[in-house]
Amino acid sequence: MTTYVFFDTALQMLVNAYLVSVILLLATSAIGVVVIETIEKTGYHSPKSKWFI
Repeated sequence: MTTYVFFDTALQMLVNAYLVSVILLLATSAIGVVVIETIEKTGYHSPKSKWFI
């Protein structure tokens, strides 16, 4: 038994997947910006490694 997915259904699934990925990317970047701003405000600097002087 072969099941087919109609073109409009497949297109809607692709659009939904694209929108979800965009929302997740924006949320992740916003969290990253908040973390970077928090680190800059606290003035915390990790000790320098001997490899990166």
